[in-house]
Amino acid sequence: MTQKGFFEQRRLGVVIPVGALRGEKSVGVGEFSDLAEFTKLAVKMGIGLIQILPVNDTGYGSSPYSALSAFALHPLYLRIADLPESGGFASRLDALARQFDKNARFSYYALLKAKLELLRDIYAAHEQAIAARASLSTWIEENPWVKPYAVFRRLKQANQEQSWLEWNECRNVTKKEIDALWNNPALKKEHLFWAWIQEALDGQFRKAAEAVANAGILLEGDLPILINDDSCDVWAYPEFFHLDLSAGAPPDMYSPQGQNWGFPVYNWKALAKDKYSWWKNRLAVSEKYYKAYRIDHVLGFFRIWAASRQDIASSSLMGRFIPSTPITTKDLEDIGFDAGRIRWASYPHIPTHEVWDALSSIQNDQAAIQREAEKVFIQALDRINNEELWIFKDAVKGEKDIEALDIHPFAKDYLISVWRNRVFLEYEKGTYAPLWFYKTTRAYASFSHEEKEKVDVLIEARKLESQKVWETHGKKLLAMLIESSAMLPCAEDLGDVPECVPKVLARLKIPGLRVVRWARKWDVEGEPYVPFEEYPELSVCTLGVHDSSTARQWWEKEANQVAFAGFLGEPSLANVYNPGVAKKILQKTASAASRFRVFQIQDLLHLSLKYYADDPASERINVPGSVTDFNWTYRLPVSIAELEQDEELIRAVQELAAVKPMAKPAVKPAAKKSKAKK
Repeated sequence: MTQKGFFEQRRLGVVIPVGALRGEKSVGVGEFSDLAEFTKLAVKMGIGLIQILPVNDTGYGSSPYSALSAFALHPLYLRIADLPESGGFASRLDALARQFDKNARFSYYALLKAKLELLRDIYAAHEQAIAARASLSTWIEENPWVKPYAVFRRLKQANQEQSWLEWNECRNVTKKEIDALWNNPALKKEHLFWAWIQEALDGQFRKAAEAVANAGILLEGDLPILINDDSCDVWAYPEFFHLDLSAGAPPDMYSPQGQNWGFPVYNWKALAKDKYSWWKNRLAVSEKYYKAYRIDHVLGFFRIWAASRQDIASSSLMGRFIPSTPITTKDLEDIGFDAGRIRWASYPHIPTHEVWDALSSIQNDQAAIQREAEKVFIQALDRINNEELWIFKDAVKGEKDIEALDIHPFAKDYLISVWRNRVFLEYEKGTYAPLWFYKTTRAYASFSHEEKEKVDVLIEARKLESQKVWETHGKKLLAMLIESSAMLPCAEDLGDVPECVPKVLARLKIPGLRVVRWARKWDVEGEPYVPFEEYPELSVCTLGVHDSSTARQWWEKEANQVAFAGFLGEPSLANVYNPGVAKKILQKTASAASRFRVFQIQDLLHLSLKYYADDPASERINVPGSVTDFNWTYRLPVSIAELEQDEELIRAVQELAAVKPMAKPAVKPAAKKSKAKK
C-alpha cells in the first residue's frame, strides 16, 4: 500500500496516554516499550490507529501540554530494566514495582523522583564507560538539540527547579555561551547524564514505534502548538517568542472571562526569517516515531488570542487576536473622534463616588472607608483637573500592578473591573483592538446612537479584513508543516472557529475533528446533532477528548439523554450507562462517514462491565481548570495481558471496527413540471 493509501484507509482508532499502559515489564507507569505489547492487542481488536498524548519531558509538572522541551522525551517512560547498564540493579527495580504498581493511578512526582534517583545511581556506576561510548557521541551529534537541553536541565536542577526567568545567573544566554557551558569539562558529567537518558528513550521509542508500523497501525502523536515559557526552547531561542504576551482563548459560554494559558506567543516574523528551522526540526524529530500527528489548537496557526503579561491577574479579557487588522488613530478620526473622545473610549475614567461605593461594605465603618479610599487615590489614581473624575497613574500598566497595590481587596476588585472598562485597547501607540465586551462599557453607553453605529461598523469591517489575514497566515504555516514532513497532520479545530479554517483544512487535505457531543447545528432551532452521515470523510470522529468526561460520565451526568437517544434512533436507552448502552452509542458513532473513528480507551473498556470504576469521574484523564495529583495520571484498570485474554471485549471492539459508514440519504430529484394541455 502506498503512503497515500495508508493514510486514506478507513480506520478505527484508540486514544491512550503512554503512562496509562500496564505492560508486562513496566514499573509503576506505562513505558514506551509497552506500546509494542499494546499493539498486539490492537491487532486482535481490529484497531488501525493508536493515538497518544504528548510525550515530551515536562519535568515535575504532570501536564503533557506544558513541556520543558519540544524535543526531549519524558524520562518517566524509560524502561530502566532494558538499559545495558542496569545489571545489578534488579532488586531496586523490584522494590519500585512493589511500591508503585498496585496504584489505581500512577504517582507522578514520587515515581519520577524515584526513577531519576535510580538512573543517577546506574549512571554513576558506569560513568566512564558511558562517556567513552562512541555511539553516544554519534547520537549527540545527530541530535544537536540535546546540548542546550542538557545544559538547561543541569541549570534548572541547580536552581531548585525554579523557572529560568527567576535564575540569578545564565538567565539571558547566547548560543556561544550555551556551547561553552556544554563543552566545560567540569560540567561534562552532568550534561552527559541527561544525554544518556535521551539516547536510551529515543532507542526504546523508535523500536516500539517500528512495531506499531510493522503491524499496519497508524501511530499518531500529539504536537502542542505552544511551548511552556519555562522551557529549554524559550530560554535558548527567545527571539522566536513574544515573552511579553501570554496565549489563551477569548471569553465563551464556558469561560466568561476567557482563558489564560501562560504560554508565550510565537514571533512568526523571526521564525520565517530563520526559515522555520525550529518547527522543521521539531517535525523531523517527531517523524522518527509517528506516521501522523495531531495539531493541537490548530486555530492558533491562523490567529492566537493573546494578552499582555501585565494584564493577566485573573482573566484574558484584555486580549486580542494576533495577527489581525488593527484599528488606527486615523480610523477613529475618520468617524469623527477627536483626541479627547479617543482617550475617553480607550482609557478608563473613574468617578470619585464609585471608589467609595466599592468600599461601602467595610462593616459600615466610615473612618475605615475613608482611610481605604485615600489609599486608592494616593497609590493608584490621578485626578483630572478639579473634576470628580480620575484616571490611573502612569505607573499602573496592568492588572498585576493593581494586584500589587497595598489597598483593600474590595478596592482591588473594583479597580481591575474598571481597568477593563474601555471600548478600545491601545496595545501600541496609535493602534487599537476592541475589547471583547466593548458594548457593556461606560464609554460605549455614553456614545450617541450615531457614534455607536459608526464604531460597530468600523469594528465589523476590521473583523472581516482580519479573516483574510487569518486565512493567508494559516494557509502559509500549515503548508509549511505539510511540506516539511511525510506525516499526516490531523487538526484539533475546536472552539470559536473562523470561517476560513475549514476551507484551508479542506484545501490542504488535513482532517478536522468532530466531537459528537459538540457537533451540533448551533444556528438551528433546538441545536440538533449533526447526523453521522453528514460528517466529512476527511475528519476524525470521537465521543470525547482528554479534557472531557468519558462517554459514560457524559451520559450519566451531563447529556440530555432524551435528545441524544432520539438522535441515535434508540429512544429506550437506559439512564444508567452499561455495556448495552455503550454498544449502541459506540456503534452509531463508528458508523460516521469520518475516515477515522477514534475512541478513548475508557470508552472501549466500557463495553465490558468488569472494567467499570465505581465512580465514573475517576476514569477521566484531566479536569481542565484544576491542578491536582489526579490529572494526567490515568492507568488501565488491568494489565494489557489480561485484556488480551478477554475474548468478549475483543469481539465487541472487532464489531466496531467492522461497522460500515452510514449511507447518506438519497437526494430526491426535483419533480418535473407538467405542461398544461392546450
